[in-house]
Amino acid sequence: MLSTDTDILSAAQSWREAGRGVALATVIETWGSAPRPVGSHLIIDAEGNFLGSVSGGCVEGAVITEAVEVIEEGRPRILEFGVADETAWRVGLSCGGRIRVLVERVE
Repeated sequence: MLSTDTDILSAAQSWREAGRGVALATVIETWGSAPRPVGSHLIIDAEGNFLGSVSGGCVEGAVITEAVEVIEEGRPRILEFGVADETAWRVGLSCGGRIRVLVERVE
């Protein structure tokens, strides 16, 4: 089990060196009750494999889907999930807060 963000970033580097397409998702802003703090990381490969967490599981599926597209397209995205956003309820962010996640391809 990976215990720190440093471990997750090292794994991203190893995946990239092995020739895998990789995206890094990072929590860049939180408001209210948020499951993970700013700076939390999730790495995703082109096959949808992942390590880490940006939301304690409540929005990870949506982030993984977006990350696979970021790997293909190469353009970073900022995703926002919050209690007032109907998308947040669909993906399960019922904690009452808001999070913004930057998803970018690892080169």
